[in-house]
Amino acid sequence: MAARRRITAATALVLLAGTLAACGGPAKPAAGAATAQATRTASSSPSEVRPTDRSPHGVLLSAQIAMQAAHRAKVAYRLGTDSAAGLVFWSPKTALQIKRATPGAAEQLIVMDTTAYQGGDDATAARLAGRHWEKFTGPAGADGHREVPYAGLVDQLNPMVALAAATAVSDPQLVGEEKLGDATVQHYQVTTTAERYAAAQTQLTASRREGLRTALAPGGATTLTLDLWLNDKDQLVQLRRTGNGTEGTADDTVAYSDLGGALSVQAPAEADTSDTGSRTVSPLAR
Repeated sequence: MAARRRITAATALVLLAGTLAACGGPAKPAAGAATAQATRTASSSPSEVRPTDRSPHGVLLSAQIAMQAAHRAKVAYRLGTDSAAGLVFWSPKTALQIKRATPGAAEQLIVMDTTAYQGGDDATAARLAGRHWEKFTGPAGADGHREVPYAGLVDQLNPMVALAAATAVSDPQLVGEEKLGDATVQHYQVTTTAERYAAAQTQLTASRREGLRTALAPGGATTLTLDLWLNDKDQLVQLRRTGNGTEGTADDTVAYSDLGGALSVQAPAEADTSDTGSRTVSPLAR
């Protein structure tokens, strides 16, 4: 696999999040957009009940419970050369709304379960006769259910996927207490492989597990290190994945904030979209 260019400093993510926040965060969809089913209220806050096992493995299991209860978060990430900020929902259905900082890519991406919209910029409008959004659905699988578009990106951003991989390792390490911005967090570290990371995702289809394994092993990387920073509620607030291969390195950073907040993902107005039907998107597409 061709080598991918990666960042080497987690601080770059902080700068990215600040830059996009200064621009108002993810751009709002066109006027008249309908609120998606993914909308949640702040009343469904994460549970304060935590397992009594406070070993590193026990704390990561507690983080799974806390993040499952949160359902959603603001997200800022850098994956290879792709960087963006927005919102991500991981239960009960998949939803994603991001604004990219990557030149040459569609400015915005919205995924709502098995439907996706991309564009939101003048270049898309010029290509689609004035409409700013291209709408498409995931193809139907052998069981008749439609696939989630951009599943590869969703799986790399989903904190439950990362925690499933981390808790599958029997000997996670507590690095120690650190400052992350203004917050005090606990830093944990896990050593695994891309194969084991993907194999831990029993909730995903075989094709999605394989796509995830490939995405996390650039240049033939065999060892994968996960660094996880948890707040005082055992919520995952920052994730970093690093790996080295014979042809390149991996260094992905994802930050989560406003966990369980009153967030919503919206679909663009139908009058401003062009429906292009069903489309297969590579699991590695970003």
